[in-house]
Amino acid sequence: MRSPVSTYRLQIRPGFTLQDAAQTVPYLKSLGVDWIYLSPILTAERGSDHGYDVTDPSAIDPDRGGADGLLAVSTAAREAGMGVLVDIVPNHVGVATPVQNPWWWSLLKEGRQSRYAQAFDVDWDFGSGRVRIPVLGADSDVDALQITDGELRYYDHRFPLAEGSYTAGDDPREVHDRQHYELVGWRRADTDLNYRRFFAVNSLAGIRVELPEVFDEAHAEVVRWFREGLVDGLRIDHPDGLADPEGYLHRLREVTGGSYLLIEKILEPGETLPAGFECEGTTGYDALADVDRVFVDAAGQGPLDALDAELRGGAADYEEMIRGTKRGITDGILHSEMLRLARLVPAGAGLAQDAAADALSEIIAAFPVYRSYLPEGADVLKEACELAVRRRPELEDPVGVLLPLLLDAGPDAGAELGIRFQQTSGMVMAKGVEDTAFFRYTRLGTLTEVGADPTEFAVAPEEFHARMARRQAELPLSMTTLSTHDTKRSEDTRARISVLAELAPEWQASLQRLQKLAPLPDGPLANLLWQAIAGVWPADRDRLQSYAQKAAREAGNSTNWFDPDEAFEAKLVDAVDAAFDIPEVTAELESLVALLEPYGAVNSLGAKLVQLTMPGVPDVYQGTEFWDRSLTDPDNRRPFDFGARRRALAALDAGERPASFLDEAAKLLVTSRALRLRRDRPQLFTGYTPVTASGAAAAHLLAFDRGTTGAPGALTLATRLPRGLEQRGGWQDTTIELAAAMADELTGSTHGPGTVAVGEILRDYPVALLVPTA
Repeated sequence: MRSPVSTYRLQIRPGFTLQDAAQTVPYLKSLGVDWIYLSPILTAERGSDHGYDVTDPSAIDPDRGGADGLLAVSTAAREAGMGVLVDIVPNHVGVATPVQNPWWWSLLKEGRQSRYAQAFDVDWDFGSGRVRIPVLGADSDVDALQITDGELRYYDHRFPLAEGSYTAGDDPREVHDRQHYELVGWRRADTDLNYRRFFAVNSLAGIRVELPEVFDEAHAEVVRWFREGLVDGLRIDHPDGLADPEGYLHRLREVTGGSYLLIEKILEPGETLPAGFECEGTTGYDALADVDRVFVDAAGQGPLDALDAELRGGAADYEEMIRGTKRGITDGILHSEMLRLARLVPAGAGLAQDAAADALSEIIAAFPVYRSYLPEGADVLKEACELAVRRRPELEDPVGVLLPLLLDAGPDAGAELGIRFQQTSGMVMAKGVEDTAFFRYTRLGTLTEVGADPTEFAVAPEEFHARMARRQAELPLSMTTLSTHDTKRSEDTRARISVLAELAPEWQASLQRLQKLAPLPDGPLANLLWQAIAGVWPADRDRLQSYAQKAAREAGNSTNWFDPDEAFEAKLVDAVDAAFDIPEVTAELESLVALLEPYGAVNSLGAKLVQLTMPGVPDVYQGTEFWDRSLTDPDNRRPFDFGARRRALAALDAGERPASFLDEAAKLLVTSRALRLRRDRPQLFTGYTPVTASGAAAAHLLAFDRGTTGAPGALTLATRLPRGLEQRGGWQDTTIELAAAMADELTGSTHGPGTVAVGEILRDYPVALLVPTA
């Protein structure tokens, strides 16, 4: 199996096609990248910028460059000695515009007789033989239906007509009643849907790739890529949504000839991948969490907790918070899914549907991880049931009835409840925690990132080293990352926000002044908002307004997506506008950012070098070789300038050096030199050994050697907690021992062997990448 040394993620879209990606190959090769990593490229909803709403899995999207585009990328990569990794989406397809999806169009037109009926997870009995589509403003809007060009139309929505269901002059409402689908009011999606979705997105319908014939048709084009040698590996989107992730990975490994596979799997702290999963690892959110926390000052936890308690009127109870947010999801936007589970409880179990749904929801709300993988994860399920009963003693009998049913997730038909429960728990975790609680638990924005446990405030270097040693031993080919298309904040935004843990008193005073000048009647949201603005400043008004609205609605405390509070949102708009329009607010914000920026840059360079040189396969998200201060999507998918990066890299290679570590060329220097070293001298990255410093500021150094016993490898040095280091008076007498003479890839300076002052090594930059000179 061929595996990457590093990857570079490109977001392929109509505005940046596969042909454009092919043109970037010379630059990426020069940067030091080993494999190109492409976002989904199969035919998607027209105009989609992300590609996760695949409408036709049989072809590469012509708007993204088509088959010729992939050939161009692959050819360019092969000529440069690089590989190609592609993101695929096996769990669901896009159905926003039915006519664009031949599978869905056939299902709607022919119902249970469609050759694609088995491909979708539809509870036909619950819909009285019809698929319910929540597109109407209200059920009464059937009066707005029309028949046009042999189709049923609702404004811009187009739907097929079953054979023989219409003759000229028929009332459109009566024609609608004869179809294999029922158009219903959009608010009924929470309770009355009868098809499996991706999370709560009505326009993404789940498909059943556990069926061999569905798998084969959904993956025919993907298999062609490997048969023709166009692609080397795959990233699998949302495997937790599949009925049988282990079986799916086994089949995928077979049809791709044993290729490199990564899964987009969120691992909670202490969780490991199931032993039977045939893949090289995850897409790296677990690594991201570790890297972030080793650059956070543990001493800031008490003051920031106190500030958070003051803002919310009492100490936050995160466990109770996520129980509430998960129940908000099970009883709200995913209630249709919970009712579907309740309908699968056998009648002989003696549970009424509402009682079953309540107990199932409480069990899911108690889950500590995204999904149990039965039978291996049986203990997780049992513990969740025990916690549900402790929280709700009156559920002891219903939970006792449900547990043996949920533990049965085998291949027999009677195990559907157990299988579907596993598919559902991850949805609730993602929506209740990532997309709700992470916008409510706001003491430090760095901590509420995808795949992280925000109750873990900081990680000491010793614990970080232990985790890296495990990663080297167990998942050496798993991806590491700092930014993705799904991160809530980009790496440099988080790095700047992390400084607040070292500046808690200053942050508290600044936030109080901002709240006085631009009051927002939601203290925790104000904390999140001003951290975010400080993290990305300077930024344009529209970006910040978009983020503020999304953050407030996701949090759901003062407004929400379905019934926005106009009065509150007007205050939110005013608060963001104040950053631009009220001189006192602008001055306060700029003063805060000026304080944070140099320390944030130290954190950024340290996190980048650590991520690029630690165990695993490092990924660079598009454009982040320069400073990238982005917020949640779609802000993190903005276009960027490859030309500027290409010119800056050429200047570095010509001998120019960044004016200071604050120059974004400094990040490009770190990125390019680390990537090149990993690619060109892989023998320097075969082990992992912590390197300890001696002296007054030893705690401010994070260092490790990637060589093996008796053979020094690449040595990473990174500054941590830079404000504290400055207050301490700098590195002073802090030293490390070098067993051999070593050269810094960033500056060319040589050091050792013997005892070397850390301040000497880190004279020019807050990081160093040392390699043996012999």
